[in-house]
Amino acid sequence: MTAYANLSGDSGVQAYRIGARQIAVRFAGGAVYVYTHASAGLEHVEHMKLLAQAGRGLATYISQHAHDAYARKEP
Repeated sequence: MTAYANLSGDSGVQAYRIGARQIAVRFAGGAVYVYTHASAGLEHVEHMKLLAQAGRGLATYISQHAHDAYARKEP
């Protein structure tokens, strides 16, 4: 996984992994949530990829637009 830059300094996101049709996001508690085109929608997943690479706004975006739309949770 790639470390999340956390430019705001207060994000719950620690790291992410980008795939062709998905993004996996590891939060501070250690759980990894996988959001896919099928579960969260193409537009949301692609926007999350951009935010992850930018290092700002990912946790807020997830909580507002894709919170429960994950395909699976990995412990």
